[in-house]
Amino acid sequence: MEYWFELGYLGMFLAAFLASTILPLGSEPLLVALLYADFNPNILLAVATIGNTMGGLTTFGLGYLGKWEWIERVLKVSESQLEKAKKVVEKYGIWTALLTWIPIIGDPIALVLGFFRLPLWKVLILMVIGKFLRYWFIIYLAS
Repeated sequence: MEYWFELGYLGMFLAAFLASTILPLGSEPLLVALLYADFNPNILLAVATIGNTMGGLTTFGLGYLGKWEWIERVLKVSESQLEKAKKVVEKYGIWTALLTWIPIIGDPIALVLGFFRLPLWKVLILMVIGKFLRYWFIIYLAS
């Protein structure tokens, strides 16, 4: 985390971006560390939200392009994670984009949204709302 911390806002962007892909990373500890180091909370909120949303859209795009077998084999998403995400998306549709911030199931949900080719602009709006609220809440609690 020290490396990310030294990069400041760029580190926050990169950590948030990578955390919203299939990689097992979390951006929250860095966000809190940067807050305690007196980085501007509004800029951190914007940078984290943009980075995490771009990562989520990347995952959405991989789902859009991929096949179930390819997603399982290459991205190392388990069949149970995909099935759980698929059931949620089938039940709640586009509204599941609000849940892409949730650890463990958020990334598979983004994949499934892409795989089902839900409208990008709707996914984007709901994804931004969910990710923004998550980071806002963390900043609020840490302040």
